[in-house]
Amino acid sequence: MPSGLFALLDDVATIAKVAAASVDDIGAAASKAGIKAAGVVVDDAAVTPRYVTGFQPNRELPIIWRIAKGSMFNKLVLILPTLLLLSAVAQWAITPLLMVGGAYLCFEGAEKVWHSFAAKKHNLAEKAAEVVDPNHEETMVKGAIRTDFILSAEIMVIALNEVLDQPLAMRAATLIVVAIAITVAVYGVVGLIVKMDDIGLHMAKAGSVARRAIGRGLVNFMPKLLATLAVVGTAAMLWVGGQIFLHGLDQYHIGNLGHGLHDFAHAVAGGLPGAGFWEWLINAGGAGVFGLLLGGLIVAGLHLVPGKKAAAH
Repeated sequence: MPSGLFALLDDVATIAKVAAASVDDIGAAASKAGIKAAGVVVDDAAVTPRYVTGFQPNRELPIIWRIAKGSMFNKLVLILPTLLLLSAVAQWAITPLLMVGGAYLCFEGAEKVWHSFAAKKHNLAEKAAEVVDPNHEETMVKGAIRTDFILSAEIMVIALNEVLDQPLAMRAATLIVVAIAITVAVYGVVGLIVKMDDIGLHMAKAGSVARRAIGRGLVNFMPKLLATLAVVGTAAMLWVGGQIFLHGLDQYHIGNLGHGLHDFAHAVAGGLPGAGFWEWLINAGGAGVFGLLLGGLIVAGLHLVPGKKAAAH
């Protein structure tokens, strides 16, 4: 009887070790996949705050919460099952999906550039009327969730691409971890960003001289940060979208543009101090220019279609 008990305990210990190893494997795979998708994650974090600016402070966090729930629904209910099915029966479709998503990101980025030059400037009265419109919040939340769907799909497809050689259960577990971790991280950062000016205002009202000075600094700094994030978000859309599309073209051996850009960056930056940074910068800049050209063609095409034009964002 004791020997049977020890055998049972030994089996339990073995199972526990296997389970622990599986958890470690899932964590490692999720980490690797998350790093690969980092560019799109930065894009997501940079784009989202613009959907919350202009609202009353007491509505900012509830709006972010609504968008975060929509993002989690996008990833776990809509995107995850679809990608797992494709990975099981049609892995050939992963690259075209990535390229379609990359082209959409290029379109979004190019359209923002277009509107920054062509859009009509609204005066304060028009902006105030828009904010108090009871449908404005619903419109902004739906727009944010729609944009998030594209970015989330890109994140999940990039993550899936890193674990295609793993069993289906491992793919599912990795994507679930990536989906939850990235959603929490992105919307946690977004919540902190949009409430930072309120934190600064609170600090500026009371406390030591240093505390009040820091608070005033935060209040003055946040509009500049939000404006910078808008630019970074647009640049990230073009860079990430262009890079994804170029990588897809390389996989189909079309044009060799991605490999050519990589070789050019390596040749130019190879002898410079901090060569890795300069090589990345040239690659990102080249992909961004390609993304702007590709997105610009799509925007121009939509604006040239009689009776249609690209949707404003």
